[in-house]
Amino acid sequence: MSAPVPSASARPWAIAAALFSLYVIWGSTYLAIRFALEGFPPFLLGAIRMGLAGALMYAVLRATGTPPPTRTQWRQLWWLAIFMVLLSNGLVNYAEQEVSSGMAAVAVASMPLWAALFALLRGQRPSGNEWVGLAIGFAGVLWLNAGSSLTGTPHGMIALLIAPVAWAWGSIWSRGRDLPTPFVSAAGQMLCGSVWMLGAALANGERMTQWPSLDAVLALGYLVTFGSIIGFTAYIWLLQHVRPALATSYAYVNPPIAVLFGVLLANEAFDLHELGAMAVILVGVAIITLARSKPR
Repeated sequence: MSAPVPSASARPWAIAAALFSLYVIWGSTYLAIRFALEGFPPFLLGAIRMGLAGALMYAVLRATGTPPPTRTQWRQLWWLAIFMVLLSNGLVNYAEQEVSSGMAAVAVASMPLWAALFALLRGQRPSGNEWVGLAIGFAGVLWLNAGSSLTGTPHGMIALLIAPVAWAWGSIWSRGRDLPTPFVSAAGQMLCGSVWMLGAALANGERMTQWPSLDAVLALGYLVTFGSIIGFTAYIWLLQHVRPALATSYAYVNPPIAVLFGVLLANEAFDLHELGAMAVILVGVAIITLARSKPR
C-alpha cells in the first residue's frame, strides 16, 4: 500500500492540534490507567473502556451512513483484536498493577523495533540506517530489562515484553487483509477486543467487590473519550494528511511525556539506569522513523 500523500487542505494548525493530541493525550493515558486501576481490575477495565468507546464510535458511524463490516471483515477484526486490544492494551493494564505508568510507556516504546523486525520477516528488507536503529533500540530494551525496577516485578516485565510485540505483529499482520475503512476498523476492533477482555477478566477471576472511587471513574471516562476516541481519531486523520513518519512519531514522544506526568502527578521516581535505557530506546526508534521517511 502506498504512503498517503500530504493533503493540501490540511492546515498547519490542524496538523499541530492532531500531533498535540497524540503526544500529550496518548502520553497521559498511562497515568490515567494507573488511576483507573485503583477502582477497576485490569482486564475488566479494558473491557469497559473498549466496549464503551467502540460502541459510541460504531453508533456514530452507522448513523452517518457508513456501511458495516462484512462477515469476512468481522472475522478478521475478531482475530486482529486479540493482538491490538487484548494482548497490547490488556497487558499494559495488567503490568501497571506492578510497575509505574512511566516505566510502562518506556517499555512499550520498543513497538516500532518489533514492527521493523516483523516487516523483515515478510520480505521488507531494512535499510542500513534501519539496521542501526534496530541494534540500538534492542540494546536499550535489553538494558531496561536487565537492571531496572522491572526485574523485581516478573509478571509486569513479561506483560510489558509481550504488549509491544503483540501490537507490532497485529499492525504488520493487518496489512493486505480485507478490513473495513479505518474508523470502522477501529470501532470494530474495540468492540471485539472488549469481548476478549471480558473473557480474560473472567478467566483471571476478576470482579468488582466495591464501588470504584470518583477518581477511578473519571480516569475511565478520560480513557474512553480522550484516549480511545479522540486520540485514535487524530491518529487516523494524520495518516491521511501527513507522512507516516510524522504520524507515528508519537512512539518516541509518548515515553518522556508519560514519565513527566508520572513524576509531577503521581510522585513516580526514575533512576539513571531507567532514564538511560529510555534514551537509548528512543534513539533507536527515532533512527528507524527517520530512515523510513526517506524515499528508497
